[in-house]
Amino acid sequence: MVYSSYYLIRSKSDGRYLAARPDDKSSYLLLFREDFEALSYLNTHAGELASRLTVESVADSQLGDLIKRWGFVGVGLVSDPLVPTIEFARRS
Repeated sequence: MVYSSYYLIRSKSDGRYLAARPDDKSSYLLLFREDFEALSYLNTHAGELASRLTVESVADSQLGDLIKRWGFVGVGLVSDPLVPTIEFARRS
């Protein structure tokens, strides 16, 4: 299924996006299909930091520029925020 927008977790203090770093050299922007999935992820894995983070939406048409601007190698689509299960895709 193709989504027209995704949800990201961003720091209120410095504006950085939450990313997965499966190794020392790669950084993947974490994406969520629904806002409640992002909130569930925050509450489960970063409850003590939740007040310092915010969930924002981004149109899929803006993802390429955002990934390039922040230097991510790709995206990590979170399919289960509780486990979490993440599907990684590199930017082509």
